[in-house]
Amino acid sequence: MAKISKKRREVLAKYDKNTQYTLQEASKLIKDLSTEKFDASVDLAVRLGVDPRKANQMVRGVVTLPHGTGKDKKVLALVTPDKEEEAKAAGADYVGLDEYLDKIKSGWTDVDVIITMPSVMRKLGPLGRVLGPRGLMPNPKTGTVTMEVGKAVKDVKAGKIDFKVDKTGIVHASVGKVSFDAKKIEENAAELIHTLNKMKPSAAKGTYMKSIAISSTMGPGIKVDPKSV
Repeated sequence: MAKISKKRREVLAKYDKNTQYTLQEASKLIKDLSTEKFDASVDLAVRLGVDPRKANQMVRGVVTLPHGTGKDKKVLALVTPDKEEEAKAAGADYVGLDEYLDKIKSGWTDVDVIITMPSVMRKLGPLGRVLGPRGLMPNPKTGTVTMEVGKAVKDVKAGKIDFKVDKTGIVHASVGKVSFDAKKIEENAAELIHTLNKMKPSAAKGTYMKSIAISSTMGPGIKVDPKSV
């Protein structure tokens, strides 16, 4: 069994892994429990009482975090020439079409979000094997396939994130950075949780929000009492 370092023991002594904390308490604890030298991400994991294998129980959507994610997302706008200036003015990092499609075909995926137009989607179809596994394929449901390209770019830059329940019934999402003050972490996390609550499928039976945990990069998970949110 690996030996636990002194620093790790000090961190683990600051909380009880079996206790369910309020979201407010957990948001404060997360800052105390992070000992990394870099600005760690704060991640939320919500286990839902759904069966993702059934289409009528799939939970997928978008939410705009009130305080952003703390990360400047790199946005690629795959648009026709008439939309290029709109995308650039909104802050897109890369703007174009065929030249970027060729780069993606060659394996380039150094972006966080791709925004495109309905008329361009047919060109993206053959790239599904590259973009799909990386979560980069644009989707109308997440607002990344739209004629309002400028608005979509601004929303992403302002802290809009998309989420999707995985095959085990858990939604994972980054809700900020450890450098955020506790109140901002709490409000970002609450916004995502409230959004998930509103999206409860009518076909889901029993307890919908089974468990919530919040953690920092490489830090321990803190259990959150769903009733406290």
